[in-house]
Amino acid sequence: MTQSLQTAVITAHGQPSAPAPAEAELAELAAQTAAHLPGWDVRSATLSAPGRLEQVTETGAVVYPFFMSQGYFTAQVLPDRLQGRSCRIAAPFGLDAGLPLLAARAVQQAAGAQGWNLDALHLLLAAHGSARGPKAAEAAEAYAAKLRPLLPGCRVTLGYVEQDPRISPAAAQLPARSFCLPFFAQAGDHVKRDIPDALASAGFGGVLLPVTGALPGVPMLIAEAIRSAAGESGL
Repeated sequence: MTQSLQTAVITAHGQPSAPAPAEAELAELAAQTAAHLPGWDVRSATLSAPGRLEQVTETGAVVYPFFMSQGYFTAQVLPDRLQGRSCRIAAPFGLDAGLPLLAARAVQQAAGAQGWNLDALHLLLAAHGSARGPKAAEAAEAYAAKLRPLLPGCRVTLGYVEQDPRISPAAAQLPARSFCLPFFAQAGDHVKRDIPDALASAGFGGVLLPVTGALPGVPMLIAEAIRSAAGESGL
């Protein structure tokens, strides 16, 4: 008898103005995650693709929010979209306890490539923030607090797209030996346009790193979180 696969669905916000590229990017992440999850059928759906989440989510699935905080979309929109389906919603990507270590390793590797020591190095976390509530900023601040001891000698500061302190004034204070790490899951308009524009207006002379959701080791991190969520729910 063939054993049926367990189902997981990785979901992200996506890009409402152009859903297809973000959907394809998320599908690739699902394929990479599936390589670490034998016995699982790993699917993907952005909230911006009409009806896709409902189409791919079966009863009993583990739903993994590829979001940075437990904010409006993860706490309200996602459960509303999944009404009528008995499934387990895992903790959001940005709250994973293993994520700061992945970021610290990436910063250390980038510093080595530049020939920079961690001493006197600055790291600006460029986060979304929100005028709707504190959850987005709280997640970014908690992430920064966990990252600092992993990067001894490196000064870690925050700047936001949608609240103070904004990215541009935060970046304007930084020396040339600085990195900017976007605290975002996917490289949407904020990462491709708003953050580079803010850095340019600040005269930022450092290095813009890839988005957090593209850090090496992310697919394995997600796979472990999906397994954990399945165990907790008894699936």
